[in-house]
Amino acid sequence: MSEKAKLIAEMLKLQKKFIAFEQKNGVKAADYYAAEEGHELFQYREKYAELAGKVNALAHEEKGSHRFY
Repeated sequence: MSEKAKLIAEMLKLQKKFIAFEQKNGVKAADYYAAEEGHELFQYREKYAELAGKVNALAHEEKGSHRFY
């Protein structure tokens, strides 16, 4: 499995975990944006964004294109 595929699989795992939590408990903005340590969503956004950035970089590398900020 390629590195990109592994990262995407991890992203999907995180999404499934988030969806299960949301369906069971609902999600408040504070849970999503600033969950405290120990909360199931603690650093969810940060981790997901990190993985997405890596996937994006790998995709650009594969195509020989460049990211613009």
